[in-house]
Amino acid sequence: MPKNKRPVPRKSADSPEQKDDQTTLALCALALDLAEQEDSAELSDELRAKDAEFHKLVRKLLNQQKDEVLYGAIEQAKFEDVGAYQFLRAAVEEAAATVLLRRDNAPVLEVNAFAIPLFVHSDGGLRADDDFQDQDAFEALVASLQTAQLESAKAKVVLIRHAYDLKEIDSIAYGHLHAMVREAAASMTDKKLLPTPALEGSFSGWSETAFAAGDAAVELRFLLGFALKREDDPFYHVPDDEAAADAYFAERMERYQAWTVQAAPLLARCLGQQRALELNFLYQDLFYGAKEQGMAEYATLQMMAELTQAAQAHGGQAQALSAIVGPADTGGDIVLRVQLYADGHAAPLASCDKALDLAADLELEVADVRDALSTIGVERLSVALRFDAKGQPLEVRALAQ
Repeated sequence: MPKNKRPVPRKSADSPEQKDDQTTLALCALALDLAEQEDSAELSDELRAKDAEFHKLVRKLLNQQKDEVLYGAIEQAKFEDVGAYQFLRAAVEEAAATVLLRRDNAPVLEVNAFAIPLFVHSDGGLRADDDFQDQDAFEALVASLQTAQLESAKAKVVLIRHAYDLKEIDSIAYGHLHAMVREAAASMTDKKLLPTPALEGSFSGWSETAFAAGDAAVELRFLLGFALKREDDPFYHVPDDEAAADAYFAERMERYQAWTVQAAPLLARCLGQQRALELNFLYQDLFYGAKEQGMAEYATLQMMAELTQAAQAHGGQAQALSAIVGPADTGGDIVLRVQLYADGHAAPLASCDKALDLAADLELEVADVRDALSTIGVERLSVALRFDAKGQPLEVRALAQ
């Protein structure tokens, strides 16, 4: 009996992994082409087509929750071109936090996810069991967002009844956030009660802390909300004129600062009314802008805690301390390094690293470090071109006091 012949294998189609890799490269390539022309007054027909293709692809990947492709393309762009990296990341973040609702013979509606970062000072730390148990305070807090004119009176605004910690916020990927915005949009436009698995899945629980009763605790929390409004609502229109735009944002900042005074006692009740809480608000922004604010401020507080501890352990006066700040490469990741020195000592008392975005303004970062150091009395600051692999600062120059 003749042996059966092994069938000739058919040419296999690309695997899902290969398709994702191809999409990653395609998205990065589109960002490179478009970023080069971002400041042009007019795009060519070819670039307009690429722009449409780019945004369509980003929306498709968000809807499919293809986060590995989106994050991969952003990482690829980081090594290709800083402008493309900034362009792609900004486009993905805005698209993830926004849903447009188009219906026949009706104005276009827009739903945004916004967040408000804040630091909570308490004795012993917050308790999860106290989180948003006061219904009256919560309803007043939600209403205050519009009475204080942070959102349009014509908008519909909802606030999630939970104070997210940093781990929870950081675990919300692009596709997950976009699914949350779509669920919020559906809930705010449909009279029926709809399931919200993405929203419910964002409550992973607070990280455990080691605060004991009576400890002076400082914890980062985020309020997360959604605003549904007409895309053409004049309340949100930023003037084209630069001076008028500056005035627009200055007025909004004044309203926001006034709101924080009004909201603080309400939010303190929402977080546990039996204890006195001190709240420090950062600025309200779209989800990823607020997240970046909170993470940057949290990293600065951690850095200052380490430097303060080192200064106290040394026992010297602040006037006898100085610092050097500069970028350092930790094996592919660029960080902003701060080293604290005592007069007469060659070795640093402490060395702290803070994550530094590739597109960050180094002068602003140094200014923030200088402001933070001044709070512990350290006024002498020098800037290094960079720190070498052994941690030595190179090309150091002193900043004028």
